[in-house]
Amino acid sequence: MAPPIRRIAHLDMDAFYASCELLRYPQLKGLPVVIGGGRRKEDDLLGKLQAAYPDGEWTEESFAERLDRIPVDFFPRIEGYTGRGVITTATYAARQFGIGSAMGLMKAAKLCPQALLLPVDFERYRHFSRTFKSIILDIAPVMQDRGVDEVYIDFTDVPGGQREGGRVLARLIQKSIFDATGLTCSIGVAPNKLIAKMASEFNKPKGISIVHEADLQTLIWPLACRKINGVGPKADEKLKGFGIHTIGELAAREPHWLIENFGKSYGAWLFDAAWGRDDRPLETESEPVSMSRETTFERDLHAVRDRAELGAVFTRLCEQVAADLQRKGYEGKTIGIKLRYDNFQAVTRDQTLTEYTSDGKHIRLIAGQCLKRVDLSRRLRLLGVRVGSLVKAGTAQTPIAAYSETPDQDPPQVNDHGQTQLLFPLD
Repeated sequence: MAPPIRRIAHLDMDAFYASCELLRYPQLKGLPVVIGGGRRKEDDLLGKLQAAYPDGEWTEESFAERLDRIPVDFFPRIEGYTGRGVITTATYAARQFGIGSAMGLMKAAKLCPQALLLPVDFERYRHFSRTFKSIILDIAPVMQDRGVDEVYIDFTDVPGGQREGGRVLARLIQKSIFDATGLTCSIGVAPNKLIAKMASEFNKPKGISIVHEADLQTLIWPLACRKINGVGPKADEKLKGFGIHTIGELAAREPHWLIENFGKSYGAWLFDAAWGRDDRPLETESEPVSMSRETTFERDLHAVRDRAELGAVFTRLCEQVAADLQRKGYEGKTIGIKLRYDNFQAVTRDQTLTEYTSDGKHIRLIAGQCLKRVDLSRRLRLLGVRVGSLVKAGTAQTPIAAYSETPDQDPPQVNDHGQTQLLFPLD
């Protein structure tokens, strides 16, 4: 018997964060809702409800059980929003106005001022993420986790995975997730991960899209090159500069031309991607390579004039990364920082140690040394701390080198006496 045809599915939850919130607030279904910005205090909302219903209808004891009865008018709107908040996700009703993920809330307020604003609740989203992934594993045991709201699934040898190109199994998974959680998802099934990810976007929301090898020219080649996972904005602009706008136009180029213009590795990959070639297996077990924490400030901060505030934020980020490492049982030896200036330019610096650590004070010390190698004369929009080169705690091997630094070092800050200085407090 011939071996079964390889069938790989990409499952993407539909507007995941927003959908999780609509389960809690069903009265908002069909309305433009965005998730993001600062966290709203429940006490404030409860106070407004108690003031509107002084007869005691809303109490602390009944609040959590009656979220679905909160009047729509009590939810804040983004009209007139001011601040640095960005949108994590939005309902499909909000997306019709041009609102999308990573958009600033101030810009979104101009596009759809009547949109409702809800804060993020990552604990809730992680709960639903674990739930839908557990359901999938009960049906199809080979799954690659791709984040909180998407996975790859190998349909090849699963019952129903070959029927109608995988549509039968996709329907079963969709129904099982919806019955257990009330959430919907979209699934693309194709010969490999590359095409499956594109296919999952074809019929959102609640869609199932099947792509066979023979469908490459009709379904994939008319798409924009940007639809290929791995073609970023810079590569897309360069392709457009050569008159290449669609995947079909990319496939028409000779491999040697792509290699000459995009490099040996990336050029060869572009050619294979355009022809739908992708032999990557599903990675069912993976270890994190790094952990990080970062924050975007409500206003731009200066290393001198806002020294105390920046120092406190910097220390907190280091402590949070250390807590993440300890909670998950990892240690790292490459410690780095990330800054984004007021002109949106981002810089990173890191340093590799001889020993692995998950100690917050040690991370703070080395991250502080990395700060000496960046320009701190400009105002900062974002600050982040990262620990990489992770291993399971207690499994590190004997160190073989002192440390290495990134080659693109900038000179440290120097004071009037010619001494290196750090503008953030270290204690």
